[in-house]
Amino acid sequence: MRLRLYLTFNIGNITKPLIWQLGRDFSVITNIRTAEVKESTGLVGIELDGAEEQIDAAIVWLKSEGVQVEPIEQDVIEG
Repeated sequence: MRLRLYLTFNIGNITKPLIWQLGRDFSVITNIRTAEVKESTGLVGIELDGAEEQIDAAIVWLKSEGVQVEPIEQDVIEG
């Protein structure tokens, strides 16, 4: 399964290596497609590739870390 998401980080989690930890702790491949990171906020367009259960668990974990997770509804990254 491949899922494209927007991850929004806030001042409380912007400096944590959450995407690295996501790839380490869950059996998913992370592919950052776009990112805009500022001092207190960040927006990352990411693809997660893996088993549906692992992707679902990864999303639950991201949300528990305070990351806002939204599906990318249109293929704006590919153009």
